[in-house]
Order: sequence, then C-alpha cells, then structure tokens
Amino acid sequence: MKKISYIALTLLVLISFWNCEKDDLCAQSTPTTPRVVVEFYDITNPTTLKNVTNLVVQETVTGNKLVANESLEDDTRYLFNTSKIYLPLRTTVDESIFNFTLNKDAVDEATDELTFQYSRNEIYLSRACGYKTNFEITNPTALTSGTGLPANWIQAINVENTTIDNETEVHVKIFF
Repeated sequence: MKKISYIALTLLVLISFWNCEKDDLCAQSTPTTPRVVVEFYDITNPTTLKNVTNLVVQETVTGNKLVANESLEDDTRYLFNTSKIYLPLRTTVDESIFNFTLNKDAVDEATDELTFQYSRNEIYLSRACGYKTNFEITNPTALTSGTGLPANWIQAINVENTTIDNETEVHVKIFF
C-alpha cells in the first residue's frame, strides 16, 4: 500500500508540472497593439516629407493629448515638430476622432478634425502578455479633415495601408 501511495504521489507531482508555462513575464520584444503611422508631406511637392510646426494632437472623446517629449514637464511636451507621428486608436470602440492643431498658440493657429473608423481584431498573445488589437480602416475614402471648420490646414489625405498590424510602415499620409 505504501508503494502505491508513493507512485500515485509521484504521478500527481509530475502531472502538475506538465501544465505550467515557462514564465509569466511578457518579453519587451512581444508585439503590442500597433498605432497608426502618419507622415506629413508638402502639398506643393508630394514626394517631400515636411515637418509640422507646434502640432498638438488631442483625442476628442477622452481629451488626452499625444505626448511628443516625455522628458518635459510643461505644455511644450505636447508640441510635435516632426514629419511622422504615431496615433493610438481606441481599442474599445470602432471610431477614434483627433483634433490636429497646427502652430499652437500662434496667430496662424489652425485646427482640423480627423475621424478614423475601423474594425478591431483582438489576438491572444499569452497569459502574461494578454491580447493585442489589430485594426482595419473601414472608411479610407472618408478619412478627411473636418469640413465646415474655419481653418482647414490639411489639404489632402491619402490612406496608404488600411490594415494596421505593425508600426513599420506608413498608414496615412497628410499633405499640407
């Protein structure tokens, strides 16, 4: 009887290790929910990248502003002066609306509103990492700056890639 108990206990211990994962840590290299890659171009020379000046991007529903420089403490942390930005889409709904304000706090300040409509695809990564969400833009021809606004600075928008599953390629080009 003692021998059967020992064998049963050994089998129980071995079976318990069979179902364990190696780690409950999510590696830094694990892909996460991608952001929309937006590049800005010169409207007069459409192949030339153009830096925006003091651009502030704000998500309208949450009111959150994109941070351009996390090391700064004041409002200048929200000012983009670059030709490329990364927009995080909302993962709980199928639409994200952003206000793009160019030349913030200058006399020629101008704001356009961009609406992204998309479908979401949640992908399970692991127990440690959870899920990531990929997006498919469903309105690429309707992705335009806000009409009827007094100061439209965006002249044209071109959706290069409707599938948003990585941050290595440009998804949207904005011409101004």
